Amino acid sequence: MEIKTIALFGKPLFNLVTMTQPIKMATAMPEDEAGFVYILQGRCTNYSETEELRLKANQAVLAKCGNSTFSTLTINGKTEYKAIAIKFHKDVLEKLYHNVTSPFSTRTWHKLSVNSTLVETNELLRNYIIGLISYFEHPELVSEDLLKLKLNELILLLIHTANAPEVIGIMTNLYEKKTFEFKEIIDAHIYSSLGIEELAQLNNQSLSTFKKTFKRIYNDTPNNYLIRKRIEKVAELLPVSNESITNIAYQCEFKTLAHMSRVFKAQYGISPSEYRLNFSDKG
Repeated sequence: MEIKTIALFGKPLFNLVTMTQPIKMATAMPEDEAGFVYILQGRCTNYSETEELRLKANQAVLAKCGNSTFSTLTINGKTEYKAIAIKFHKDVLEKLYHNVTSPFSTRTWHKLSVNSTLVETNELLRNYIIGLISYFEHPELVSEDLLKLKLNELILLLIHTANAPEVIGIMTNLYEKKTFEFKEIIDAHIYSSLGIEELAQLNNQSLSTFKKTFKRIYNDTPNNYLIRKRIEKVAELLPVSNESITNIAYQCEFKTLAHMSRVFKAQYGISPSEYRLNFSDKG
């Protein structure tokens, strides 16, 4: 992973990130930070407490302080990911708007329901990002005044995007962390590709504490519970979906058809194909 950084007031502001290897990592932000990430190349998935956002080139995400996990996606056996990540530091914004009113502080307050949102990009935002690339090629020409102008410009562009209500909801509450209940986070990610360690991280818990909390709430282990819920989803989809059994298995986050079939037969006493056939015979 290669990261080129341009700082403002001693804090990283613009970051050009390049990855050529698959990676999955925690990307939690502290309570005095938020960020905007614009994908230049490749695909990735961003998991927050209750959101799973799949992003490709020319899409973007705005995220505030909170827990999250980031994963690149491999396409045709290759990982070619490049993005510009822009940090909103609380003290940097306080200095930027020390003597003036910030653009988002005059906006109507929106109830905060998520810690991240997909940003609908437009031509102005795309041109803004393209213009930033040259800054990394000639950082010696970038002044503090120019960086302040560019940061303010980005904020103005963001609050005028197509999904402005969600964006403004985050921008007006940048450093107020939205808290989520344990069950909210688990229910949101039953069918995601997150492992037990990532679910613990989203709950801001150690793995051992997470397992104890899970057992207390669900009276089961995380693995048993998730597999049971996923196999129930398979059983729900088999009679009504036109997808192949293999695709249904993958949709429900089983890594192989063989594993799903083995679990399915253990729970329902017959194979997935027999289960589907029973419903088609009744029809």
